[in-house]
Amino acid sequence: MIYDNPELARDAANHAALSPVSILKRVERVHPELTAQIHGRIRRNWGEVAERCKRLASALAKRNIGKGDTVALIAPNIPEALECALAMPMLGAVLNANNTKLDAGTIAYILEHGEAKVLFVDTEFSDVAAKAVAQSDRDLLIIDIEDSEGPGGDKIGALTYDALLAEGDPNFPYCLPDDEWDALALNYTSGTTGRPKGVVYSHRGSWMNAVNNVVTWEMPHHPVYLWTLPLFHCNGWCFPWTITLLAGTHVFLRAPRADAIYDAFVDYKVTHLCGAPIIMSMILSASEKRKFSQKIKMMTAAAPPPASVIQGIEALGISITHVYGLTEVYGPAVVCAEKPVWARLAPEKQAELKARQGVAYELEEDVLVLNPETSVPVAWDGETLGEVAFRGNIVMKGYLKDPVETAKAFRGGWFWSGDIAVQHADGYIEIRDRSKDIIISGGENISSIEVEKALYSHPAVSLVAVVAMPDEKWGEVPCAFVELSGQASEAELLAHAREGLAGYQCPKKVIFGELPKTTTGKIRKNELRDQVRQKL
Repeated sequence: MIYDNPELARDAANHAALSPVSILKRVERVHPELTAQIHGRIRRNWGEVAERCKRLASALAKRNIGKGDTVALIAPNIPEALECALAMPMLGAVLNANNTKLDAGTIAYILEHGEAKVLFVDTEFSDVAAKAVAQSDRDLLIIDIEDSEGPGGDKIGALTYDALLAEGDPNFPYCLPDDEWDALALNYTSGTTGRPKGVVYSHRGSWMNAVNNVVTWEMPHHPVYLWTLPLFHCNGWCFPWTITLLAGTHVFLRAPRADAIYDAFVDYKVTHLCGAPIIMSMILSASEKRKFSQKIKMMTAAAPPPASVIQGIEALGISITHVYGLTEVYGPAVVCAEKPVWARLAPEKQAELKARQGVAYELEEDVLVLNPETSVPVAWDGETLGEVAFRGNIVMKGYLKDPVETAKAFRGGWFWSGDIAVQHADGYIEIRDRSKDIIISGGENISSIEVEKALYSHPAVSLVAVVAMPDEKWGEVPCAFVELSGQASEAELLAHAREGLAGYQCPKKVIFGELPKTTTGKIRKNELRDQVRQKL
């Protein structure tokens, strides 16, 4: 074959590893003067941020941290968390950014399982970090982050973040990984049904999804991005690298609050943000709303947003893009891509279409709803249930130290999500439930999401979650947990639900109160199921 000749071989001149490492190098060279970070009183340009990242990488290299070494982080949305995401790949080290709400025992397990060598910790979380380190068997280099916008806290480390930077070389010579398949990040699943699993990302996959975000969201150069999505969640859906790629501005919030979000909209002219539907509800229900003149784009995931919430947010001048994914696919990998014809539809119909999960990201090879028994695609009829399966460049390398679960997840050449869905005639996927959340009542499958949609259509309902409640006659029946933004009784909500549901689908009980949530806005249905069982 003429194309297999030596003169057409791969060479350093025509082939480079795909990696986020390339991103900061270009931005520093081309746009050093542009604003990179806004955090309270802090303002830094890209030249300054690049120097800080090189100092950070250099200082760790002097302490023999390098390829394949795990560097753990416990911090909220602050500049140092972004710098870790940019600097660790320079070393070939693997960043393990942890949920700041985890208990000490879980963090101790993660430190041990991931074999962390370094722990960066914001002083707000020093107490839980100290307990975790004491429970683990790791001999860790601990670095304290003293955030000027934080509440303070005890220092438990060998030195501070700023002192570590002072040791580093601002001209540290870094390079691309030897292999783009090298590990770049380690993210742990929520672990609601057992020990969390360690999801390993590659340089290639991280770069792919960073670019995916640009294409999928039609992002321009120099966006102003507000960090309401936790940076520790799936590495911030790869947006640390996306915004850097576009020489944008990272605006940080240690914790999302309605007033701070509106202030950022007005004062910093924010153009983009990501967050769960709970952030949308926070913006909508704010007691005081500041007016902003620019158009804002918001990407949302987690539970399917109610059509009424989408309508309300877009009426404020914030355009919604609905995405879907999991930790195992670098965050979002499916998008509800808007079709031009939708603009001619009534707002209610547009919101209904936008609430679907959608189609594969441009750089994901395929996403289909498959029959889990046969691996055959289900009919595209919007009715036949199957399991969402992914394949392509933005699927994890696998679960760390867990070949059994990795093989199970990658059965038949697909990553099986555990999400139950239908595929519509236009190819768009719509999630009906997690496989563990399907309610089987008297032999009938009930989608908790369908029941939740019926309740969300009541104007007094702010948040709702439906779980299975044990029942002597039917085996299990739907039980609804509801947060109200207005006045409504249980009888009123049950009557409202019956207008849009079959009798067997209707909740048999409504429990009012604040719903337990993760820091990324997902409702903890496992806790609600426990509540139901304990009250019986």
